[in-house]
Amino acid sequence: MPTSDSETGAPKFRARSLSAWFGQHKVLDDITLDIPRNQVTAVIGPSGCGKSTFIRCLNRMHELVLGARAAGAVELDGEDIFDESVDPVLLRRRVGMVFQKPNPFPMMSVRDNVLAGLQLSGRLARGKADEIVEQSLRQAALWDEVADRLDRPGASLSGGQQQRLCIARALAVEPEAILMDEPCSALDPIATARIEDLIHTLSDDYTVVVVTHNMQQATRVSDRTAFFLQGALIEYADTDELFTAPHQQQTEDYITGKFG
Repeated sequence: MPTSDSETGAPKFRARSLSAWFGQHKVLDDITLDIPRNQVTAVIGPSGCGKSTFIRCLNRMHELVLGARAAGAVELDGEDIFDESVDPVLLRRRVGMVFQKPNPFPMMSVRDNVLAGLQLSGRLARGKADEIVEQSLRQAALWDEVADRLDRPGASLSGGQQQRLCIARALAVEPEAILMDEPCSALDPIATARIEDLIHTLSDDYTVVVVTHNMQQATRVSDRTAFFLQGALIEYADTDELFTAPHQQQTEDYITGKFG
């Protein structure tokens, strides 16, 4: 299970004057916001507004792209993740990522997909594999559907099941936060509803940040919502407030469909 924190009310992440580039192209401009722990924060905005880049900065995946860089600060429990002393590999164990398209390892079984992160890092404790597989799949609301086919390829599952398998894989390494980059965009409505229900459940134990192009989804799953436009943070508020009484005209124009 994720580590607890006695600092109740302290945010999990603090972004301070965060900017990011791909080469000479600036994609994030001076972002400052706090992300509360054990809640769901949605990030919305039109395509190309910097949503995905922002969450990739939260576990330093942005820097994996050739020519990409970031400036400013992102604190995780008060520690600047851009500090030279921070190992990005260890950081990504603490802050997991689930991508837009389900990406189970195609040649691996369901069981081995769940254990992949622990095996690659040499952290799989002897005799614990079965327990970890069941616990992670239960947390991802997938155990009852795959318990009798753990040895089948992960790629043999349906799209929605594959996405929940990827979530189970992320949970197996015991992260503290989970980043989701449009996790339902490739799924049908039934699979989407299951993922949304799962997001609600996960926020009991994890900090969850979800990028979504679906504003209705943001209202259903999130506690707080950040609206990005052209790399800037326009508005950040409790989700109900942002969608019913936005403070910025640009926010109102976006959520009422005047652009985007």
